[in-house]
Amino acid sequence: MRGAFFCTMIFPVFPMIGLEAVVPFFVASVLLGLAPGPDNLFVLAQSALYGKSAGFAVVCGLCTGLMVHTAAVAFGIAAFLQTSAYAFTMLKLVGAGYLAWLAWQAFRATSKSIRLNKQSRRTLWQLYRRGILMNVTNPKVSIFFLAFLPQFIDPAKGQVALQIVSLGGLFIVATVMVFGAISFIAGSLGQRVGQSDRVQRMLNRIAGAVFLLLAVRLASVER
Repeated sequence: MRGAFFCTMIFPVFPMIGLEAVVPFFVASVLLGLAPGPDNLFVLAQSALYGKSAGFAVVCGLCTGLMVHTAAVAFGIAAFLQTSAYAFTMLKLVGAGYLAWLAWQAFRATSKSIRLNKQSRRTLWQLYRRGILMNVTNPKVSIFFLAFLPQFIDPAKGQVALQIVSLGGLFIVATVMVFGAISFIAGSLGQRVGQSDRVQRMLNRIAGAVFLLLAVRLASVER
């Protein structure tokens, strides 16, 4: 019942955009989700360490961040980030610092602490927040949306902000599909090999290296 109500509310906006724009946009969104990048690497690492449910919690956090970026584009905040060097630099440094902190935690974690975290419900909430922070503090995502979404917008059809929000929602659906599959596969593999303390330590080191590389990459990006 709720699902039918949701579809009734959301899908009428797609005719306003047109299937000729919706279909290629969705295909492009899926392909972008499959391309190696910071977000899917983040999901991969967290799923391998903490399991499928934790990986999906990260996916939900990332998608919550995408909602913020969609709103930013719809209301013009992304344009400010694109023109303000100071705001762009501050946001990316916050994001890079957070990733570096995650790398430090991963490097110093023990297999015992990983197992304790797996048994804690709070961990899912923490990983959800990690996903949000990971996504929101990456100004490149807003600027990417600013460049990507308008390509599928037709101002002649009116309500540009609503068209942007609708496409942002469709992008999130594609992200959940692709990243959810990544979390399921990586989580399943991680659970199979994660019983060994040696493997757990190796996964920690790999995750720490991934976070550190993402931090360096984010800190070095230009507008």
